[in-house]
Amino acid sequence: MAGPHITVVDDASDLDRRAAALIASTIRSRPDASIVAATGSSPIGAYRLLARHARTGLDVGHVRVFQLDEYLGVGSGDDRSLFEWMMRDLVSPLGISRDRVVRLDASGHDPARACREYDGAVCAAGGFDLAILGLGLNGHLGFNEPPSDPTSATRVVRLSRESSESNRPYWGGRAVPDRAMTAGLSSLLAARRVIVVVSGASKRDILARTLREPPTPWVPASFLQQHADAHIVVDRAAWSERPRSD
Repeated sequence: MAGPHITVVDDASDLDRRAAALIASTIRSRPDASIVAATGSSPIGAYRLLARHARTGLDVGHVRVFQLDEYLGVGSGDDRSLFEWMMRDLVSPLGISRDRVVRLDASGHDPARACREYDGAVCAAGGFDLAILGLGLNGHLGFNEPPSDPTSATRVVRLSRESSESNRPYWGGRAVPDRAMTAGLSSLLAARRVIVVVSGASKRDILARTLREPPTPWVPASFLQQHADAHIVVDRAAWSERPRSD
């Protein structure tokens, strides 16, 4: 297997443009696509450009959006909620109706049941057509912290020190929860297409491990080497060798 398609770009604007174009092409080829979407700084520029596509002819009315992850115990309406973040940055700007959004509900008293219901919804949708992901500093996808088996289901996880530290700026001095819920690697790796947006020198080492080391649960993103249609869009700051770009 050839491994992920690598696109190396010069700057943030080109990163956003290339990622948005990949997302838009997926939706054009499958207008009723089921998409699981990361929040955070990596894909936000691509989402803004995607909203422009939607205003100029891209039909997103039949797209279904799945939440990727959520902090345990944080409910909708809380400004720290990743669900609210996804609604602000992706769903609302695209004009996707709320009834076409599948929430990963981490606010209730039975998170195990919520995980099962989420996986049931993914199964009912026929799996993900597209997974839009970032790359964690320790190689996580979603909150699939190392070690994560590629067959892992949606579940509650304990956040690593790296994840807590990288998310601390978003919490305005408040404590970051130490547990979260995440869509499992089994669902993410089964997505028909995966797009990973990677930027910044801090991601250089883990991206190199993701692409060069044998797939291992200790670098969950390394399992993308075995995916038939994975695309990594990366800026030069995060790229550690002369690119062989698409």
